[in-house]
Amino acid sequence: MALNIILLFLGTIIAFWISAICGGGASLILIPILNLLLPSSVVPFSLTIGSFTSSVSRISVFKKHIKWQIFFWFVPFSIPAVLLGAYLIKYINPNYLQLIVAFFLIANLPELFKTNKIKQENQKPYSKFLLAAIGFFAGFISGITGAIGLLFNRFYLRFGLKKEEIVATRAANEVFLHLIKLIIYISLGLYSSTALWLGMTIAAATILSSYTVKYILPYLSEFLFKKIGYGAMVFSGILLFIGTSDKIIQQDKISLSSSHKTSESESVISWRNTDFIIEFAFDDGFEVERPIQSDELPNILKEKYNSLKNQYDAIHIEKVFSFGQQPTYEFYCYRKNLMIRKLEI
Repeated sequence: MALNIILLFLGTIIAFWISAICGGGASLILIPILNLLLPSSVVPFSLTIGSFTSSVSRISVFKKHIKWQIFFWFVPFSIPAVLLGAYLIKYINPNYLQLIVAFFLIANLPELFKTNKIKQENQKPYSKFLLAAIGFFAGFISGITGAIGLLFNRFYLRFGLKKEEIVATRAANEVFLHLIKLIIYISLGLYSSTALWLGMTIAAATILSSYTVKYILPYLSEFLFKKIGYGAMVFSGILLFIGTSDKIIQQDKISLSSSHKTSESESVISWRNTDFIIEFAFDDGFEVERPIQSDELPNILKEKYNSLKNQYDAIHIEKVFSFGQQPTYEFYCYRKNLMIRKLEI
């Protein structure tokens, strides 16, 4: 554990340096690391301790650069949303939301190839109404995952803020969210002693990072600052996608198998002990088959099932979906572990 804490401390300093340069993203960089050390449900607690400390220290360093107009539209709408998100964390698997966040981050890839001239011509600031909506969604996602960082960095860039203004305004917008989340996580019991120690490690590293990064920003141009920001979004999205998808595959026991016959090809996707069969035949086209229970059958087919079940040891039922057609059903009738009959209805 001591080695993990040292590595996390050093990694956090670098991550929050990158975060300040990019306008955010340290939390999304740290999520894959914390996923290796903690259960998913308490990762947001550790992240929030560090993020809260980082916001406070950045406000103290860059307070004169805060854009209060954005602050007064963002915060009032984000606070109820973060309450909702933190409450729903007990009922929503954060891994799936992290996967969605990863796709949004990777979607910023085209921004890396835009020239400075094109970006200046296309850049239009968002309305105040949209800013309020951004605040709401930022709070909601932050409440569930413990991080919003780079996901909403794009919107700050579109407001035409300077690099110091982005760092300062984001910190002011998010400091209240992080404090509220900490209170909610503790009240819901979504923490552990290990998560606390790792969070304190992140917090100490963020303070050091915040007070040293002010010597780095003056050496970056505004265009380079934005390019690095978009690059970090894409890179963090790829890391988050790899780490989160691996956890989902293990957690939900997702697997894929395929077989090929003379006239058809069949792939079986297993998810949470349920099989989805994708079949392609030259004469029938694509079909998706899902195993179902007898009580899911239409009433007219339940009668057919009841008339057959006493004749066989077991009957497996699949619902078949075909493009542009009504669903059909297949009965696989077994006796002594051998399939004796197949009915397509």
